[in-house]
Order: sequence, then C-alpha cells, then structure tokens
Amino acid sequence: MPAKQLTDSAMPAPLILASTSAYRRVLLERLRLPFTVQNPQTDETPWPSEAPDALALRLAQAKARSVASTAPGSWVIGSDQVCTCEGRILGKPGQHAAAVGQLQMLRGRSSVFHTALALVAPDGRVQVRTVPTTVRMRALTDAQIEAYVQAEQPYDCAGSAKSEALGIALMESICSDDPTALVGLPLIALCDMLLSSGYPLLRLMR
Repeated sequence: MPAKQLTDSAMPAPLILASTSAYRRVLLERLRLPFTVQNPQTDETPWPSEAPDALALRLAQAKARSVASTAPGSWVIGSDQVCTCEGRILGKPGQHAAAVGQLQMLRGRSSVFHTALALVAPDGRVQVRTVPTTVRMRALTDAQIEAYVQAEQPYDCAGSAKSEALGIALMESICSDDPTALVGLPLIALCDMLLSSGYPLLRLMR
C-alpha cells in the first residue's frame, strides 16, 4: 500500500542546504526530502593557529547561520571539510600541478578529513557535529598519480582523490563512522540531528 501523503499543513518548514557543492546536493537527495540550495556568504579564511576540526566546525556554523539569517523559520544545513596530513592543511588543488603535488605528499601516508555539520532549526536552535575520516593512500608511483589526475581531474576536491569515483583505487583504507562524510555530507549524523530537532524525517519517507 502506498505511504500516506502529508497534507500541505503537515509539511515541515523549508529545508535549505547552505552550499553550492554539487557533491553535497547529490548526497542530500538520497534522503528524498524536499529542499532548496542557497549560496552562503562566508569568509573561509582560517584563523591563526586554528585547529583543523575547529576550522571545519566554525565554517559549517557560519554557512548555516548566514543562510538562516536570510530565511527565518527554515531548517538550514551547513557543512565544511578540512583535510590534514602530518599537520598540514590541504585545500582544493584547483589545477593539475597542485593535484599531483598533493597526491605525491599523501602516497603511503594517512590523512584525516574533518567533516563538520551544522543544523539551524526554525526556532534558531543550532546543533553541530564533527565527523573525522582517516584515509590511507597506497604507495603510488609518479606515473600512477599522473594517470589518475589526467583521467579524473579532481581539482575541486581536497586531497585530490574522489572516493566516490576512480579515486577509490588510490586508497588503501578508509575509516569512519559515517560513510558519506568523506564525500562532504555525513548523512547518518544529519539524520540524527534532524530527528532530535523534531524534523519529521521518517514521516516524509515514502
């Protein structure tokens, strides 16, 4: 029997993803929830001596609050990710040489991706959480790195390897409590936060 449809009056307040990331949008679509996307206006410059997990958490909150301030009464999701290896923060490479350089540094080593999540409820309450993911790269040759970067061009991906695509072949192991955190949006954590805030997540499933 088909699930009962909610009436308009029973629908929750709007859900907004405060991100322009195509990866996060695709992940959120897995939950089959009605949502819109809005570009957060935030300064992503790290503070002096700011820890990687604190940076990710601050930016996730800033993104969510920025959009929430323009859409009062909405549910707003903010997320950010910071990759670190041996104390060095790795941003999005942006171009070929930088991507090759990142993978050369990461080969045979472990890195940590700190993925932070913030949820602003319609009443202004804010929940935050950080989900770490440890990734160990294979001992790749220069030729293997060059071939991968040319094939996938991971220039918009911190760490220069897309685990959801060909980049998984470069990885020796991935350790995380939330399998989608590495891609940019930890869905298990998000579901927990939505449910604890009163969002009718399970009632909307059909």
